[in-house]
Amino acid sequence: MAGTATTPADSEQTPKSSPPAFVPFDFSQPPVIEGFNPLQRARDEGFKEKFLRKTKENPFVPIGCLGTAIALIYGLRAFNQGKTRNSQLLMRGRIFAQGFTVVAIIVGVFTTAVKPKQ
Repeated sequence: MAGTATTPADSEQTPKSSPPAFVPFDFSQPPVIEGFNPLQRARDEGFKEKFLRKTKENPFVPIGCLGTAIALIYGLRAFNQGKTRNSQLLMRGRIFAQGFTVVAIIVGVFTTAVKPKQ
């Protein structure tokens, strides 16, 4: 009976093959969700097309960004030239332009959220 019993050394020497791992999804295809039909895009849009579309949807965001950049550049230039009063006014204008941009973004997100789906 000693010959039929396996020792721990014998079981360590024989490699155990594990069953193949179960993969629940095929990552090359989108998941199938019952009752959901995704819209097909005609083509992917590039940076320029997306920028123009977003600008048409909410034109105040690029205007605010541009105003912020202009106030910052002129404010730094005035600071470099030693015009402290002008620099302070331009930095306050930059803060106003940033606030305007943030409000424009929030309004754009809100209007997009409440806009009915087509």
